Amino acid sequence: MSAGLREVKIFSGSADPQFAENICMNLGVPLSASKLFRFSDGEIGVSIEESVRGADVYVVQPTCEPANEHLIELLIIVDALKRASAYHVNLVMPYFGYARQDRKTRSREPITAKLIANLLEKAGADRVIAADLHAGQIQGFFDIPVDHLTGIPLLASYFRRILAKEIEHDLVTVVSPDIGGVVRARKFAEQLNNADLAIVDKRRSHEVANQCEVMEIIGNIDGRTCILVDDIVDTAGTIVKAAEALKERGAKAVYACATHGVLSGPAIDRIKGSVIEEMVLTDTIPLKEEKQTAKITVLSIAPLFAEALRRIHSEHSVSILFR
Repeated sequence: MSAGLREVKIFSGSADPQFAENICMNLGVPLSASKLFRFSDGEIGVSIEESVRGADVYVVQPTCEPANEHLIELLIIVDALKRASAYHVNLVMPYFGYARQDRKTRSREPITAKLIANLLEKAGADRVIAADLHAGQIQGFFDIPVDHLTGIPLLASYFRRILAKEIEHDLVTVVSPDIGGVVRARKFAEQLNNADLAIVDKRRSHEVANQCEVMEIIGNIDGRTCILVDDIVDTAGTIVKAAEALKERGAKAVYACATHGVLSGPAIDRIKGSVIEEMVLTDTIPLKEEKQTAKITVLSIAPLFAEALRRIHSEHSVSILFR
């Protein structure tokens, strides 16, 4: 980091220490020392092992599974840092948990994403840096700055390399797995030589979470290589069904990509048994060894976060990173 600025300290929770190490490697700074421990009744404790007085502090912690454990851990770390007189406490949350609960779809439902925003602010967070929030309006749930990064350029760059000939001959169609993801898919298509766009018109069951029924494909996919683009792959039911629908309607090959690989429940078995040629994810959520399969490719988004931290600390524009 540049001389003359406040000292930078980067801490990591237990959710993904490797991601924090990758950020530190890209910035050329060491990972700061802290210790997490448990009391005999299971309560989480934290000890900050070095001075943070007057420093700009960044805490790296995706709130992935187990989400509640990692969230409480993050809140405790923030409280410890504020009480230790850190100048600014910035949260680096590659994956922002509870983001899908961003509005009321039925009576008497919570808006949990807003609740999490309130908790993080109350704990003492001064800024949040996250990637591909499920809904852009979540930025407005905070009264502190939110830097909303995106994995689309990274994912698009990968497909530009492996599908160079298809893209050159205009044989690629980018597909949104639902109506709500059209803006995301359009931005992705723009980075693939303005590839054609198609949409899966689906109906989601309101009775059972994580289940949907594919209805129809809007757009030309016959004989073309299709790339399904989403923000989150959870149980993989939606994206696998969408891939099957594309193949049934004449797609030559189907690839899929997403920023966040939650991959819960039957996701891995579904992906293994699907018609998807390759599923490309970023490392906003660590991919456990038992979930690794030849069909899944993971790209590191840590350099993007490192550059965002560099620009934030030196008070330079971050907007270039959105492109």
